[in-house]
Amino acid sequence: MRLQIARNMECSQFHRSHMLSGLVWCPLAEQSRRKTAGFDMTALSVCTASSHGPGVPPEGARRSSIGRNSSRLQAQKGSVVLVDNRILARECLRSSLAAHPAPWDVVACSTIEEWQNEADRHPPLAAVLLHVGSANITDSHMEELIRQAIRISASAPLIILADRDDVVQIVNALDYGVRGYIPSSVSVEVCVEAINLALAGGVFVPASTVFAMREVINSDPTHDQRLTEMFTPRQIQVAEAIWQGKPNKIIAYELNMCESTVKVHIRNIMQKLKATNRTEAAYKVSALFTSNGVDLL
Repeated sequence: MRLQIARNMECSQFHRSHMLSGLVWCPLAEQSRRKTAGFDMTALSVCTASSHGPGVPPEGARRSSIGRNSSRLQAQKGSVVLVDNRILARECLRSSLAAHPAPWDVVACSTIEEWQNEADRHPPLAAVLLHVGSANITDSHMEELIRQAIRISASAPLIILADRDDVVQIVNALDYGVRGYIPSSVSVEVCVEAINLALAGGVFVPASTVFAMREVINSDPTHDQRLTEMFTPRQIQVAEAIWQGKPNKIIAYELNMCESTVKVHIRNIMQKLKATNRTEAAYKVSALFTSNGVDLL
């Protein structure tokens, strides 16, 4: 009996002293004895242990499993190509997007042609993010650039990133076949999710556009009123420029007036249309001009 107690105490001390080292000596409760070379041999069990408890694999096995999973994830990644000819803006956005976990890599290029030359060195194309800045996408050269990007991207979605969020700009972009329109006023997190939405087959547009469309649908457009009764000739010119999405500086330059005068005209136009923002005003201007038989170019 004393011998058995001593053995149990020894086993307990051995177990405690070796738990952290990863090796535990476990004497079987029901000792299995077998004869070997004329004497009894006590069967021993040696197992790996972890401070995390039972069922947790060894550290080396976990690292191996993580490595395999990481390699598998990397193999599944595609390339989101960011096209922007402004070096600083391009690199800043690339770094911001890359800092957020996503199932794709960001490849920054200055042109679509640059991506075509480097495509073999990167994962397959997943999407194209084309930054058009403050350009008007209804201009012929911008329309051609967008259509070219759509042809090159093939089945991969093309997403527009722009500094403007007026409705006309967005509607024209969707007409060209883009799969998302992201204004530069959104956060990087929203931009990442907008890209993911396009990859999943959806189309992203800013909420302000949806709200403006709802206002136009629910409101009673002034289609029975004549333009000349509502606006002065100068205001009609400014209203058309608003529909085209032109900024105040461009409107002032083209109409040869001060920028402060342009702001006054825009404020008066929005009051007459009962519009709360430029986006809603552009929609109402479009409806008003159409009802009066005026073609907006």
